[in-house]
Amino acid sequence: MKVCIIGNGLVSLILAKVLSKKALSVDIFSDSTFKKYNPTRTIGITKSNLDYINQNVLNIEKISWEIKQIKIFTENFKKREILNFNNSDKKTFFIVKNEEFFSLLKKNLINNKLIRYKQNKDYKRILKENYNLIINCDSNHQITKKFFSKKFIKKYNSSAFTTIVTHKKLKKNDIAFQIFTRNGPIAFLPISRTRTSIVYSFKTKLNNTSDITKLIYKFNPIYDVKKISKISKFELKSLNLRNYYEDNILAFGDLLHQVHPLAGQGFNMTLRDISYLSTLIDERINLGLVIDNTICRDFEKNIKDKNLIFSTGIDLIYEFFNFESKTNNELISKSLKILGKNKIFNSFFKKFADSGLSP
Repeated sequence: MKVCIIGNGLVSLILAKVLSKKALSVDIFSDSTFKKYNPTRTIGITKSNLDYINQNVLNIEKISWEIKQIKIFTENFKKREILNFNNSDKKTFFIVKNEEFFSLLKKNLINNKLIRYKQNKDYKRILKENYNLIINCDSNHQITKKFFSKKFIKKYNSSAFTTIVTHKKLKKNDIAFQIFTRNGPIAFLPISRTRTSIVYSFKTKLNNTSDITKLIYKFNPIYDVKKISKISKFELKSLNLRNYYEDNILAFGDLLHQVHPLAGQGFNMTLRDISYLSTLIDERINLGLVIDNTICRDFEKNIKDKNLIFSTGIDLIYEFFNFESKTNNELISKSLKILGKNKIFNSFFKKFADSGLSP
């Protein structure tokens, strides 16, 4: 049985590795060059998803940095801590550089005889090759424009600024900080004892990165900063695709859903999608059935609503704090501070962040 994957990014390569382990032949259609990742971009990976990657893709323990606490503050609440997700007794969250993960995975797949790389083709020519399943991860491909143009989009009228700061060596750099400022949330995400990744979601138009540098220093929680890397910028929006598939063509990754980066859940949603898709394929193989468009149908049926609910939840968190910053009201922060001390609420929120709404 043959599977086609369109796109050459991290999600495409993870899918290729997972499918090849099932003895499926995988063709990856992409441009002649591999995708290049910004060196300042990082991804957060939950414990359950890291376990899945280590067991089913490749071991990334060496390039992942463990986070034992997540502390949340708001500027309105006089910069006092309102929530603290502390699991010092066990691992909960990890930060990985996109560039390192992609490079490691690309090397891992070099000698995989079940995976072939092909030049991007017209979608009609791809259809003629009679693949059992086509997975589209490329937002710019003709197939996307032809079948997957209908989507729910929310623009935040803001941009995310990313960078990495080099600072004085810390004895332990295992606490992530999220501060909801009047201009949007800023996250400090450790990646080593001397380096911390920063994502600042800024609500107003800003082209001068020197202003972001000043704000990084202003909200810097604990770091003795020595250097700030070049600051990158990208537009923020949330997105949910209306239809997940067309016949045996399944949309995937950022084509299905995009969420605000404040909770670091976008990539985790995709990893859970991969895990569930893998389970559906295993069920067919174990029953001796052919992989066909029923995979796409069952995937959408069981995942679409859960992804929509989860992404809506992330958006509500953003809007709660956005409302507070606009009204200069501390009610939400004070309420969350009280809730944060409740063990049931704390436990539920950790499970929700780690596993999502498992199908």
